[in-house]
Amino acid sequence: MSDEFKSFRCQSGFSSPPCYAAEIAPDYFDPLAVDPDQERDVARWRQAQRSRLRAARLRLSVTERKKIGEALAVHLRQVLEDRFGGTRDIVFSGYWPIKGEPDLRPLMVELHEAGMTVALPLVETKAAPLTFRRWTPETRMVRGDWNIPVPPAGAPKVTPGIALAPLVGWSAEGYRLGYGGGYFDRTLAALTPKPFVIGIGLQEAWLATIYPQAHDIPLDLIVTENGIQADREEA
Repeated sequence: MSDEFKSFRCQSGFSSPPCYAAEIAPDYFDPLAVDPDQERDVARWRQAQRSRLRAARLRLSVTERKKIGEALAVHLRQVLEDRFGGTRDIVFSGYWPIKGEPDLRPLMVELHEAGMTVALPLVETKAAPLTFRRWTPETRMVRGDWNIPVPPAGAPKVTPGIALAPLVGWSAEGYRLGYGGGYFDRTLAALTPKPFVIGIGLQEAWLATIYPQAHDIPLDLIVTENGIQADREEA
């Protein structure tokens, strides 16, 4: 457990086991713990990290963001070639960038032009798994949840074989710190077969841990502008 979280946890006045365990093993954390105080403290810690990391991301210049997006696209092309042989038979789900996220729309256009089916996720039902609808560069987008552009209701629903997951933060164990809505974890738990999920984030968004809880699902890969940072196949 990090010194920051340990201090935050112990000074709160609680005397739960994680606090004492940290005295023995500083990196101790029980991912299956059901202590409501611990869960609440983790949630507060995560929210603080989201705010910090999103603010840092928004401070990047347009030029810096463009370079990061281009570097990520290079690494993703290599992943698709190495892991999937550049196949056109797998549905690829990207994302529409918001709040300073890396912009991979040029790669989505490239994959579409190469014959791959490209999709985007959207919220159709609150607190339910995401829906994936087909996207092309000609798709007339509409405003979806959080005012994010999404394919219209008439766009065909598809099931992704590969899905990108934008990250606010990430850990080397393959865990994702998202925006806190829980949509991606619900989706991964519901999809059968589960897609190959690639987390997309900034190198500077690394966290020693996100203090994973029972509902957190590790991703298959995490890729930053520096390349692959976490790989479950090699874990």
